[in-house]
Amino acid sequence: MPNKKYQIELNSVTKKLPKYLHKFIVKQPYDEYTAQNQAVWRYVMMLSVDYLKTVSHDSYLEGISKTGISIDYIPKMEGMNRILKDIGWAAVSVDGFIPPNAFMEFQAHNVLVIASEIRTIKHITYTPAPDIIHEAAGHAPIIADPEYSEYLRRFGHIGSKAISSPKDNEMYEAIRLLSILKENPNSSKESIKKATASVNKLQKNMGELSEMAKMRNLHWWTVEYGLIGDIDNPKIYGAGLLSSIGESKLCLKKSVKKFPYTIKTSEVNFDITKPQPHLFVTPNFSFLSYVLEKFADTMALRKGGLSGMNKVIESTQLGTAELSTGIQISGFFTRVIKSNDKPIYIQTKGPTALASKGKELIGHGKEYHTEGYGTPVGKLEGVNLAIEDMSPKDLLAYGIVEGKYIELNFEGGVKVSGKIITGKRDLQGKILLISFDNCKVIYNREILFKAEWGVYDMAVGENIISVYAGPASDESFDDLHNVSRVKTKKIKYSLKEKELFKLYKKVRNIRENKKTNFKSLANVFSEVKSKYKNEWLILIEIYEIIHDLKCNFKEELYDYLIKMSKKDNYSDLINNGLKLIKK
Repeated sequence: MPNKKYQIELNSVTKKLPKYLHKFIVKQPYDEYTAQNQAVWRYVMMLSVDYLKTVSHDSYLEGISKTGISIDYIPKMEGMNRILKDIGWAAVSVDGFIPPNAFMEFQAHNVLVIASEIRTIKHITYTPAPDIIHEAAGHAPIIADPEYSEYLRRFGHIGSKAISSPKDNEMYEAIRLLSILKENPNSSKESIKKATASVNKLQKNMGELSEMAKMRNLHWWTVEYGLIGDIDNPKIYGAGLLSSIGESKLCLKKSVKKFPYTIKTSEVNFDITKPQPHLFVTPNFSFLSYVLEKFADTMALRKGGLSGMNKVIESTQLGTAELSTGIQISGFFTRVIKSNDKPIYIQTKGPTALASKGKELIGHGKEYHTEGYGTPVGKLEGVNLAIEDMSPKDLLAYGIVEGKYIELNFEGGVKVSGKIITGKRDLQGKILLISFDNCKVIYNREILFKAEWGVYDMAVGENIISVYAGPASDESFDDLHNVSRVKTKKIKYSLKEKELFKLYKKVRNIRENKKTNFKSLANVFSEVKSKYKNEWLILIEIYEIIHDLKCNFKEELYDYLIKMSKKDNYSDLINNGLKLIKK
């Protein structure tokens, strides 16, 4: 029987996800949210909506209702999805940070990934880890804006093709671990110190930024921490700011420098564990798409060529090279032979798949090309016309016909000799592939393919027009992206904490039933005073219920809260809560 923990409820949007992304989806642990968790969500949402209505982008408040975000309850994925599908999106629950390429792929398929955990009360104003407040209340509302929604989808599509460096994955794992440790109150100071040192060391030794690192920077300074409008009086649209009651106020102060958003922002790194010292302002959402397209023009995705091949080889990750005919070769590239700074032969190692226009060529999946794949690139020596541009008459003239033994000498020195047994064309009739029997491929004196290895399938293409991360066809590989071995650890609560959560639940029930039980609330107040000296949020919730009612302990509770607010840790939290209640 399938493990219900990993079962996901598919809808019209999530059904289109590649199967290899399913392993990142977890069942939302809704029953595990404590009554204090629910109170944290409600407090943050009430303060955020009240404050952000004047400083956020116009689409924020409207988006709250459009995307099924409740102020009173942590949202359920099923409920959000029923509403999100009306604007063409969906949401899935995941365990914290997932690999950047996988994150981008979800986004490209109009799916928001939402971390299933929620911040602790200790990190109520800002959390170093992704949580459901950040993901649901931060990201979801703005996607109700059609122009921004398309930017997000397009960013995901382009970002999922960005080529990473080996150090990018190390950094991802290091940041994931640090964020998990910092958010969990059970973590030791020593483990946090060690993880912080690891992140700092990596940040200082990343070397030249990869395409993915630059994409992450653009994503951070727009989707996560973006400002919009007039640089001297901007509005908030970034999810990290919308979901942080601390940083949403800090970010608009003059102490946080504001710069115009440009393509150069891709070079600006960030520290995910600290408030941001500067931010970038876009004039409007369409400008985000303009910068994105300009950046995409610098990527191997659109430039291809030798530089693209070198990037994908250095990444050591699965990638795709697309030739000028449209044939796409997906695998782990290990070698490119060059001549005059042009690639003349490319080579993969291990399972490889061939495709055209994102569809795997029949009979040319990884089950067939199990040991790797290699093919020449370019024109034939002394022939001005590329093979792909030859008419049937030209092919006949050059002897490129089925059943004939031929030797093809390519510019740069690669030679292919053998008997042509078949060919494959696309729907427009362009030759994509020529298959040889009894074939030998050599470069200078090096043998690249031996006749005894079987049929040689030569891809046809004068140039490499595109190189990008991941496979051309979603169906070709079923084990893309690694799920981190580091899991978010469930917080272990003491018996005393569990008793506190019962008190939170009691207060919530009284508020929701709208039958004020003064005696029960007084008992909760008394118990909190005696057992939980630093617990302020439950007292705010009690005061909210009784503030405009005749109650014999109302003044005592108010005075107690004011006294607590004198402590630096709680000053703004309590005062902001009281101000909101008075409104």
